[in-house]
Amino acid sequence: MGSLKVPEVVPSPTEDSQRLRNAFQGLGTNEKAIILVLGHRNWRQIKEIRETYEKLYNESLIDRLHSELSGDFRNAVIMWSEDPAERDAKVARKAMKARWKGTTELQVLVEISCASTPNHLMAVRQAYCSLFHCSLEEDIHASVSPPLQKILVGLVRSYRYDKVIANLEVGRAEASTLHEAIKKKKLDDDHIVWILSTRNVFQLRQTFASYKNLYGNTLDQDIKNCGKGDLESLLNVVVCCIDCPEKHFAKVVRDSILGLGTDEDSLTRAIVTRAEIDLLKVRFEYAEIYKSSLDDDVIGDTSGDYRDFLMTLLGKGPNGV
Repeated sequence: MGSLKVPEVVPSPTEDSQRLRNAFQGLGTNEKAIILVLGHRNWRQIKEIRETYEKLYNESLIDRLHSELSGDFRNAVIMWSEDPAERDAKVARKAMKARWKGTTELQVLVEISCASTPNHLMAVRQAYCSLFHCSLEEDIHASVSPPLQKILVGLVRSYRYDKVIANLEVGRAEASTLHEAIKKKKLDDDHIVWILSTRNVFQLRQTFASYKNLYGNTLDQDIKNCGKGDLESLLNVVVCCIDCPEKHFAKVVRDSILGLGTDEDSLTRAIVTRAEIDLLKVRFEYAEIYKSSLDDDVIGDTSGDYRDFLMTLLGKGPNGV
């Protein structure tokens, strides 16, 4: 369940383009008008606006937004306005180019491959090739060290069956296979990689449930018991993104606002990428886990037009109402 609120009667792409053009005119930019238009349109509608805007004014809407806006607000608006596959391809590329590649950086690849549809993952891979003239797998091989490399390549190569189907006996057998590998602390075992990267999410959820029934602990608990390294952390992100992506993104939001500073990149990514998918569920999980309001915490840790835009995507007004 997404949080995005689109009006019942949506203006035409021409009307929206004209309103955006007017927002750019004059001595200053009318940021509120930009939020009012783009913050209440889904990605298909924004695509039509981009195409119409370019035809009418012979310039790219994205380029104009880049020149008119600044800071975290600009980053959030542009990320929201881009084609979702291209957006995620760019997010993945940024992760590949990070100087330090720990769980915080590499989890975006897990999100794309485990918390998205198979068709979206394929679209991201195609966009990655078009934008950067190499495959996502090539960049993982070139920039990520084993054993994380092995896990991530397996995930991004996957095209999972996406229908609701699960087999209890398969779940029990593969739970046993996972348990044996974890007992030996072989977390990059070929069987683990194969099971987590190829089975459909409904089968995997059955396997995770069978694991707990058979061995008492959840799969992520036993993975944590193997150690505190990047491999253990990344595998638990995989398990969470498959089992309950809303919990994962609730944690991303929480981690982004804890401490002295805000990780705006992570906060923006979580809200922008899930606003049309499951942000209402993320809000619920956040409250269940942290006994706090996601909306209130975002308001308390952000400010200005950036805060107002995030709250709009969350389905709220500037003050969270």
